[in-house]
Amino acid sequence: MSDTVQTSAAPRSGRPVRRPALSPSRAGDFKQCPLLYRFRAVDRLPEKPTRAQVRGTVVHAVLEELFGLPAAERVPERARELLEPAWRKLAAARPEFAELFAGEDDPELAEWLRSSEGLLDGYFGLEDPRRFEPEACELLVESELPSGVLLRGYVDRIDVAPTGEIRVVDYKTGAAPREIGEAKALFQMKFYALVLWRLRGVVPRQLRLMYLADRQALAYTPDEGELRRFERTLEAIWDAILRAGRTGDFRPNPSRLCDYCDHKARCPAWDGTPPPYPGWPEPDAAVETPLDRAD
Repeated sequence: MSDTVQTSAAPRSGRPVRRPALSPSRAGDFKQCPLLYRFRAVDRLPEKPTRAQVRGTVVHAVLEELFGLPAAERVPERARELLEPAWRKLAAARPEFAELFAGEDDPELAEWLRSSEGLLDGYFGLEDPRRFEPEACELLVESELPSGVLLRGYVDRIDVAPTGEIRVVDYKTGAAPREIGEAKALFQMKFYALVLWRLRGVVPRQLRLMYLADRQALAYTPDEGELRRFERTLEAIWDAILRAGRTGDFRPNPSRLCDYCDHKARCPAWDGTPPPYPGWPEPDAAVETPLDRAD
């Protein structure tokens, strides 16, 4: 399960029109259940956020703001000060977030914010942000593979050493996963590593997953051969998506995860009826936003 909010990006005036792309979230959706991919990327059906997901989104926002401060100010007390303003800003921009609570005086809101403080404390238990300057936070990366597949996604943080070595960092506000969950997280990180390799010609030295809830960090070192094989995997996923897109044949793949799916009532595997297939999306669809990651 994701611990940040799943959302679909709407076209924005003034932005260049972009053709559909593959993001790590949407690739993961298709692998899990092709019909889920359709509901999210093609139909763009709304999903109700959970408090845990929104908490992850708020914590990501705070960490991004933290690195915008002078290094000496990146301390736990300052991060906690950023928490409530970050929540208010997101709640104002996304009314469905605010609806998770009965109002600003809701005691459950105060308790929820305190739980977010615990995640920030978990972050500081893993590293000292005063000791380095990241190259970028919440960076949109995009690259077209030689095969023509367009990859697009947001990276939580990129660190570049004086020697040029690249580290890709991803914050996870849930607990460290078991084997299946870890493989899903590494899929996401390999996606970012592949895009950065194609953009910069350098294979990232380290992929680092930081699990803030239990203060664990997992590090992985990819190599060029592995990324080439992963590239072929993504190409196969995109080919399968395009085949389904031409016909609308996005089949359900029932699993235990169905119990957590917002679209179970629409799924034929559970005696539901999907909405009429709207056709393959126009350019600017299937775009990932900072709130749209499998974190």
